[in-house]
Parts: sequence; structure tokens; C-alpha cells
Amino acid sequence: MTAQPQINKPATAMNGVDVTALFETIDAIKQTPAIADFQFRVSNRWRGGDRNRSTIHGFYGACEKHAHANGPFEMDNAEPPVLLGDGAAANPVEYVLHALAGCLTTTMVYHAAARGIELEKVQSDLEGDLDLKGFLDLDGTVRKGFKAVRVTMKVKSDVEADTLASLAKFSPVYDIVSKSLPVELVVQKI
Repeated sequence: MTAQPQINKPATAMNGVDVTALFETIDAIKQTPAIADFQFRVSNRWRGGDRNRSTIHGFYGACEKHAHANGPFEMDNAEPPVLLGDGAAANPVEYVLHALAGCLTTTMVYHAAARGIELEKVQSDLEGDLDLKGFLDLDGTVRKGFKAVRVTMKVKSDVEADTLASLAKFSPVYDIVSKSLPVELVVQKI
């Protein structure tokens, strides 16, 4: 097991992150823990066939509601023709991989900046294995979602790969994907 790197308190921006503001946020959370409670929200509407659209207006965090300054954001979901769709957008499991890649990258960059670790380049490739027999209810022993996800991150930095991996693993989406989590599903007729 790799020892966790210590957080330094540099007073400058690093890796494009305002480290001063980052540490001010950490100090504020230490003083008022409720600031750390966030709730993210998405609304989704079916558009026919394989198509649906999610809209993100804002979120709750730091004890108040926030609208996205450049939002609302819309993301279309579709399926490729081999899965009976028109291929007009990425499918939902591809968005899961996108979310994981984005969160691992951002997390590594922020945690590296907090520790005074310079990163020159970060790129990643992800693959997720999914067996349709689970989704189609053809085999009750087959998981409906990914049975495995592989992430390869390539990072240009003077710091060891194990240290960088330990930083990436602070990612909330990594935690969501790599561990089970309860999801409450309520269906209401309208």
C-alpha cells in the first residue's frame, strides 16, 4: 500500500487550479461541515424510440442552490444501430465511462495541485465489458451492468505512478462505480 502524499499549502495556482481558493474551501468546510453536503440533480425526458434527453439546471451545495452559469446543460442518450438505435448520441453506459474518466482526471489534478505536484499531461482510455444476456433477462446469473471496467491513465509528471493512482482514487465517480451503492427507484404513474 502506498503512503498518502502530504498536502502542502502553496499560495499559487498549479495545474490550472487556484490552490489558494482550494485551501480556503477546505478551511471553510473544517469550520462549517455542512458546506460539504452537495446534491446533484438531472431531469430526463424520453424522446421516442432509443432517444432521451437529460437536462441539468443546477445543484445544491455550500448551503445553497446554484444554477450553472453556462447552463442548463443538455445531454442526449441514444443507442448504436446494432442495439436498435439510430446512433445519434452516446449511450448511457458510455456516459458512465465518460463520467469516470472526467472525475478521475479532475480528482488527480486537484489533489496533485494541493500537494504541489506538477502535472504536464493526463490522458486516459477506458473500456467496460457488458453482457447483454443480463439486460435482456436471458440469464439470471449475468450482471445487467458492467462486469468489469479497465482504466489506463497516462500521466506526464516527475511523481511515481503509484502516488498518482492514489490521488485519482479520491474520485467520487470511482467510488460510485467501484463499490455498490443503494439506489432508490420509485415509479409513479402520470
